[in-house]
Amino acid sequence: MRLLWSAAVIAAAVSSASAFAPVSNGAALTRSGVAMSAVATADVKAKQDASIEKLKAKDASSAALSKDDLNVVFEDEHIVVVSKPSGVLTVPGKDESNPSLNQAVFDRFGSESGRMDKMVVHRLGMDTSGLVVFARTNAALRGMNSLFRTRKVTRKYEALVCGHVAQDSGSVDLPLMRDYECPPFMRVSTDDHQRALIGLDAEIVGKKMLESPKDSLTTYEVVSREDMDGNDVSRLTLTSISGRTHQLNVHCAAIGHPIVGDTVYGFEGEAAANGGLDESALPEDKASAELQQAIASASAGKPMCVHAKSISFRHPVTKEDLSFECSAPF
Repeated sequence: MRLLWSAAVIAAAVSSASAFAPVSNGAALTRSGVAMSAVATADVKAKQDASIEKLKAKDASSAALSKDDLNVVFEDEHIVVVSKPSGVLTVPGKDESNPSLNQAVFDRFGSESGRMDKMVVHRLGMDTSGLVVFARTNAALRGMNSLFRTRKVTRKYEALVCGHVAQDSGSVDLPLMRDYECPPFMRVSTDDHQRALIGLDAEIVGKKMLESPKDSLTTYEVVSREDMDGNDVSRLTLTSISGRTHQLNVHCAAIGHPIVGDTVYGFEGEAAANGGLDESALPEDKASAELQQAIASASAGKPMCVHAKSISFRHPVTKEDLSFECSAPF
């Protein structure tokens, strides 16, 4: 049986942002008779600044990776495919001194442009392991960017999630937005949280915070239902159809099965619990708080269990159909 977990299923908690009226900053808002206040720009900015400092410190802890350490899966004159270990930044970010996979690939292969940033066509989060493609030539860069933009790249992830997922396969179709309560992280978009953004100053909190909800679709298949240190976990194959920021993390949390080792969207993480949804909106097979706590304790200090296992696309220059796969380390 296949389950569709969508905005229609939890309509009381989730909907698009099309049906709300502007109000002034700090004004009272109501939905179904429940009072709510728009948030203050200064409060959001303060939370953003505090979180950004934490993220900068985390980025600085990226593991050093030399050109000789690279696990090269494929290379030709135009592209390179490598397997990234967890704990390494894909790109250095604003602080170019941060160790990164990008730097190691550039040191080993170079690029036609002579610039390492002109090799980047997509990225994985620091805590995510798996396959990453880099462009070596300008033609490959243009071609790969076009493939990703038109969603002609298929990426599948393997993850361990908390609890036993009841359905063998399904879809999670929930729109995502920036979370002003836990910036700069993501959450499932709701009417109330969209209304609360009215009046925020984009010049202060940034335009991304005020972006419209992004349609987001994830499909999953249960590979196996397992036991980890006496705790129920499920091994899933996840496909991010829409490729939004932190999509897999939020969607897994929003169906009550956060990714094992996820310290942001998992048990007592930095982001909103349950992907931002109320406990009552979660399915009956959700992992209990007690189980999530036990798994969080057992996985403390270990890498997050999500891995970009496979990637398929048409070569941007030769037009050959390519497909690569590498096993998960967990």
